[in-house]
This record gives sequence, C-alpha cells and structure tokens, in this order.
Amino acid sequence: MAEIDRLFEAAPFIRDLGLELVEIAPGKCTTALALTNHHLQQDGFVHAGVLTTVADHTAGTAGASLIAAGHYVLSTDIKISLMRAARGTRLHCRARVLKSGRRLIFTESDVFCEDEHQARRLVAKAMVTLAVVSGVS
Repeated sequence: MAEIDRLFEAAPFIRDLGLELVEIAPGKCTTALALTNHHLQQDGFVHAGVLTTVADHTAGTAGASLIAAGHYVLSTDIKISLMRAARGTRLHCRARVLKSGRRLIFTESDVFCEDEHQARRLVAKAMVTLAVVSGVS
C-alpha cells in the first residue's frame, strides 16, 4: 500500500492536478477529479491532456497494486479514444488490469464526466501498457 500512497502523494503533477484516489483493490483502481477552470481548454471542455493523464495514472495505479515491493511501473504505451467532448463538474475513472506479467502489465481505463445533475457519461477509454521496473530510486 505504500507504493499506492506514493503514487498520489509524491507525484507533483498529480497533486497539482487534484486527482484523488477513491478506491483500490488488487488489479483495480478508481479515481476522481473535481473540475475547475484550469482543467479546461479554450472552448470550455476538459482538455484532452487532463483526460489522458487521469486515464494513465489510474491505470498505472491499478497495475502498481499487483507488483512486488521494490518495483514500480512506467507507462510504455497509451492508446486513448476521446469519445465525446467532456464538460461537467467531475471526472471519474475506473481502471483494471487485463493481464499482468513479470515485465508488462496491460490495463484499460474508462473515464466518465459527471454533470451538475450527477449524471455520468463515458467520455474516454484508454488502453495502457505498463513496464514493471525494479530498483525504486
């Protein structure tokens, strides 16, 4: 669990973004992000970089929940499909491990945008490949 805490507390970009850990289980992770103006692009929609970061970091945390102490994960490949423009009050992301190996972990993330009525719509889906690396520095 120390590695999971580290992923949210020691990552300056994630901390600045405001991404929160909601739930963690072996091979699964759920996160949330309260949206503010600094998450938006010029037309008022959630920036694609924010959606990608949320999908990637949530997937990485799901993968990290399965690795041995003294190891960490690094994204090696991200394929994201932005399914609709996201505009709302909060993002929710659910990620799960599809296949876990000694060197690579394959994950998927679903990102939902919640509106002011708490209705959620799927806005992005990502496939993230993680490399398992030893020797945390």
